[in-house]
Amino acid sequence: MFFEHIFCSIFLCLYIFRIINKIHKRLVQEKNCSNNIVEELVGMQVAEQKDTKVVLTKPFSLGSGSVSDPAYGAPNLLKRVLTLFKNVRLGSDLTKFQLPPMFNIPKSQLQCYGESVYSTGLDMLSRCNSGESPLERFTSVVAWSISTTRPSPFGIAPYNPILGETHHVSKGNLHVLLEQVSHNPPVSALHATDEKENIEMIWCQQPVPRFRGTSVEAQVLGKRQLKLLNHGETYEMNSPNLFIRILPVPGVDWVGNVNINCLENGLVAKLSYRSSLFGGHGRYIRGQILDSSSTKVLYEVYGHWDSIVQVKDTNNGKEREIYNAKEVISELQAPIVKDAKNVWPTESGDVWGELSQAILNKEWEKAREAKQAVEERQRNMSRERETQGLYTWTPKNFVVSYSKEAGWECSPIHKLVPPAPIIAQ
Repeated sequence: MFFEHIFCSIFLCLYIFRIINKIHKRLVQEKNCSNNIVEELVGMQVAEQKDTKVVLTKPFSLGSGSVSDPAYGAPNLLKRVLTLFKNVRLGSDLTKFQLPPMFNIPKSQLQCYGESVYSTGLDMLSRCNSGESPLERFTSVVAWSISTTRPSPFGIAPYNPILGETHHVSKGNLHVLLEQVSHNPPVSALHATDEKENIEMIWCQQPVPRFRGTSVEAQVLGKRQLKLLNHGETYEMNSPNLFIRILPVPGVDWVGNVNINCLENGLVAKLSYRSSLFGGHGRYIRGQILDSSSTKVLYEVYGHWDSIVQVKDTNNGKEREIYNAKEVISELQAPIVKDAKNVWPTESGDVWGELSQAILNKEWEKAREAKQAVEERQRNMSRERETQGLYTWTPKNFVVSYSKEAGWECSPIHKLVPPAPIIAQ
């Protein structure tokens, strides 16, 4: 109920501002740019096994060589906008509107969250754990936090996860489990453990969109925790906000302030994500790493989250690179199913498998029917729970609580995440 409605609102705004004609005039001009986006999505590889209908696709990554499979091609922007207007009337309640499959990428938002953790070209978490000093480990955590920021295309959105949907993937010794613990409002929980490195990660996230006239900014509420148990350190941080710009140049970026702190070592990072108003190579990141006890600035942080981020030592002026996006989020591959028999029926790639395959095959009517079937199953399950007097959903893998002061909090039921039947490459 989140990302799909954002994009529905965006395209209605495009209609209100009467820029469809401009879009049409720019179709030829934008063809190359659109092709790049399509290749990024369209080139996603499918990992489909004979014994299961699980469909898995490549994560978003940097570089023209990141994807190459021509299986999926989104129709051009004008065609998708016109399709949208066939289904929406002025004054329509968008909270009950379902985005046509032409506007979807073949994956769930739950998968996108998971990919930001397990889809990396370098093992950033091991670097966090291997730092000899608290400052070295903290700087590595800052770099890891930046690595979870991934590029997103304009004009298409992942599926809204259904209640109880899960995504379970392993990469090496890191086992990652996500669950959609609330549907309205949409709340996603993540638990990841690496028993060898003795690392634990817990996320609880609720996106809240706000329309700002010529843009939509989605604040991602909730807390992210990274625990380096060998060092007795817990790092808490938030997420930047997703910024969808309608005018003057359509685009998607990450903006806002990210704070990272560790009570055990007293270090704090204050980062600011900034976007360029007129497109181009914006995606700036600026910030500082401080000692909270003295408020002394130890490092200045600067760069672009989609290329290079550096730190400057305030004591001696020395600069060094802490993050290289090309090394970390380029040419990422789709996960593969290693053990089809043990894939849960709530797995994202299974829940949305038929729809994703139809999108990849450009069978739009079949895709529409598949999407309606998933949504209808969810409504039927909701009605069945209500007839049984079960008005509160109980997640299978998390204990969930909410308060006005703390917001949503998600605690994993199990100490360790088990190895997954799906493997990230």
